[in-house]
Amino acid sequence: MPSQRRINRLAASFFAVVTFVAAAMPLPALARSAPESFADLAEEVTGAVVNISASTTVEARNRTLPQLPPGTPFEDLFEEFFNRRGQGNGDNTPPRPRSSNSLGSGFVIDPSGIVVTNNHVIGDANDISVIFSDGTRLKAEIVGKDSKVDLAVLRVKSDKPLKAVKFGDSDALRPGDWVMAIGNPFGLGGSVTAGIVSARGRNIESGPYDNYIQTDAAINKGNSGGPLFNMNGEVIGINTAILSPTGGSVGIGFAVPASTAVPIIDQLREFGETRRGWLGVRIQNVDDATAEALSLGSARGALIAGVDEKGPAKPAGLDVGDVIVKFDHKDVKDSRDLPRIVASTPVGKEVDVTIVRKGQEMTKKVTLGRLEDGEKQASLQQPPAEAPTVTRQALGLSMSGMTDELRRRFSLKDDLKGVVITRVDPNSSASDKRIQAGEVIVEVNQEPVASPADVTKKIDDLKAQGRKSALLLVANPQGEVRFVALSIE
Repeated sequence: MPSQRRINRLAASFFAVVTFVAAAMPLPALARSAPESFADLAEEVTGAVVNISASTTVEARNRTLPQLPPGTPFEDLFEEFFNRRGQGNGDNTPPRPRSSNSLGSGFVIDPSGIVVTNNHVIGDANDISVIFSDGTRLKAEIVGKDSKVDLAVLRVKSDKPLKAVKFGDSDALRPGDWVMAIGNPFGLGGSVTAGIVSARGRNIESGPYDNYIQTDAAINKGNSGGPLFNMNGEVIGINTAILSPTGGSVGIGFAVPASTAVPIIDQLREFGETRRGWLGVRIQNVDDATAEALSLGSARGALIAGVDEKGPAKPAGLDVGDVIVKFDHKDVKDSRDLPRIVASTPVGKEVDVTIVRKGQEMTKKVTLGRLEDGEKQASLQQPPAEAPTVTRQALGLSMSGMTDELRRRFSLKDDLKGVVITRVDPNSSASDKRIQAGEVIVEVNQEPVASPADVTKKIDDLKAQGRKSALLLVANPQGEVRFVALSIE
């Protein structure tokens, strides 16, 4: 995305700014009328909204003196100048630590002192304070945080129960519903703004589980971690990011929906860390050509392109080429839905996974494992097969059987089996789909191939059946596979 339209994290910077909010225009007669005022709602919930002050102390680096010739008359002058400011490198003048401060927002969800905010608001801070609307300032400790959805849970100790707010049903939101945000924009604590839900399910490519609520309620730097309320005074989102060419609100803000945040917050409170479900598959999206080749009827679901040998999917019978269309009775509309649904499912739960395999729908039972940070999916091991060396052409591809010479030429993995692509016609659909020489065709329409003759025979069979495309399972030299649908008309 161009820099002038980049997604800006609401880093809690402190600037002076005045925001004007236009009066709401009346809605059509048949629609629900606009609130006459948000004052009662704001008064009811403001006490639970807090400012977050996070301070990080960083050790200062020793600043070296300018390189001057020995004995120059300026040598003593520069040394005295730097040492006077604590920046010298002598034993008696250690460098002074630097302190970096940030301001953000948050809200209380439990009267005992549990506060929710964004992970990026607190970062690696070693001194966090929570400031309430009445001016009370309490030290906070971190209960847990999650960088993938950008959430953090804090705890403060108070002599009396604190005003708290509850989460609402963000799944019930519709574009056009009224919402209200309260936070600490530009350090101006307790600021109330209102607007509507502009859209749901936004993917701003900030993480693997993007599912943001988009709103035109004014959200600015410093609103990070603050609540987005529905008209019942329930938190339905946590303000997290803005899209802005200027750094200020242009009416496009994003909030983590309550349905995504609540399970993570519960895990952080209980375990101090996240415990996400893990299926153990590598997936890719299904386009129209792939859907036709797999007899899906329409482009839907998540296509399994790899199965972790040590993951839960393997013993459950899930296989490469299966298309997951439902997980735990929830529809998987595209590949982006699956990671989010799996991650929010409890570890150890046995779930039904509905798949389409070779045009037939079936259900498998899988007991979920736990997703570990930094864990990489294992490469799928292909079955051994004999590979004659005859060269043939089809679909704009020149193909050859596997040989030791081709393994050396293209640096192919020793255990990689299939048909080697030696050339790609630059004017073919295969070239458009980024197939390259040195890659290996492992399967055609979910059936293993060991020779160029196998590939051409299966393509001829598909033509005879009136099929319009062939689904190839293609591996790169490192053994990583993907599905590619090519037209055979």
